[in-house]
Amino acid sequence: VQLQASGGGLVQAGGSLRLSCAASGRAFGSYGRGWFRQAPGKEREFVASIRWSGGSTYYADSVKGRFTISRDSAKRTVYLQMNNVKPEDTAVYYCAAALSPWLTATTSTDFGSWGQGTQVTVSS
Repeated sequence: VQLQASGGGLVQAGGSLRLSCAASGRAFGSYGRGWFRQAPGKEREFVASIRWSGGSTYYADSVKGRFTISRDSAKRTVYLQMNNVKPEDTAVYYCAAALSPWLTATTSTDFGSWGQGTQVTVSS
């Protein structure tokens, strides 16, 4: 499966942004999809994930209540709605797909396919 992330950009603190992650490929099959981010000089960290069947969602504490992950099955697309963004949300955001049942839904090793990143910059 190939993943294409889009929607990043520059936004002021307190503003909103929506990221998209579209999937393609003949052998598409996804247990779940997730978003991770990596800020300069920091390790990649979990942001949010969603199970494709049933739609169960998981969030990092740092984004809970501000970010919402959702899916559109017909479009094979996952979205990350980012509200009330903060300067500390600045990072490259990556979408990823878990092709088999995950153990935690929040660990990068649960996800076998990764898209290219999209830069999100939040100005203060």
